[in-house]
Amino acid sequence: MITLYGFGAGFGLPEISPFVTKTEVQLKMAGLDYRKRKAMPPASPKGQLPYIDDEAEIIADSTFIRAHIEGKYVFDFDAPLSLQARAQAWAFERMIEHHVYWALVGARWVEPENFAKGPAHFFDAVPEHRREKIREDAQFRVAENYLLSGLGRHAPDEDVDLAMRSLFALSVQLGDKPFLMGDAPCGTDATAFGALAGILTPYFNSPLRERTEHFGNLTAYVDRMMLQYYPDFVWEKQREAA
Repeated sequence: MITLYGFGAGFGLPEISPFVTKTEVQLKMAGLDYRKRKAMPPASPKGQLPYIDDEAEIIADSTFIRAHIEGKYVFDFDAPLSLQARAQAWAFERMIEHHVYWALVGARWVEPENFAKGPAHFFDAVPEHRREKIREDAQFRVAENYLLSGLGRHAPDEDVDLAMRSLFALSVQLGDKPFLMGDAPCGTDATAFGALAGILTPYFNSPLRERTEHFGNLTAYVDRMMLQYYPDFVWEKQREAA
């Protein structure tokens, strides 16, 4: 059986990490049995989550895990998309993971109130005399990566403006379809869902979340994906809409 290593539930989400969420949803899409274990990034061969253990074969990084599933289990996440639609789906995935994701990181890790409420608690188990220093170092490293991503070089309102352009593109692509590329979910839907749910969780308040909520089709899409892939999870957004 496949073992998926991730952060686990938190922040009002069934899984804290959008990348672990992506892999977990793709495992569900492929109909593969798996078990889930909590881990921290240093345990991974690439220093990041997710990674999987598939019969003693360790694969790290969500994109390489997808390739492993497609190769070993002969599952096509993008069936029956045309070659052009597959290319478009890949382009949207890159936009989400290299642009939208970093906007989420800024909202969680750079905004002081959200950091204190969320990521700061990753270090609660650290001995008290070292805890604050490790928290500060971790926040500094993430903020540095946020700067290197490009978004962090702009004023707070400007980085959200740029993120909105990508979210607008996603909203236009989705339109009134149930899924990004049509009537059936594809691999990129797992990526989009992970990032969008991470932005929309009511656990954090941010201009990014507030402005994303204006895209009614994206919020409905997250509700729909949550119900389909995490039917037993009580999604706060669904309670608000009920």
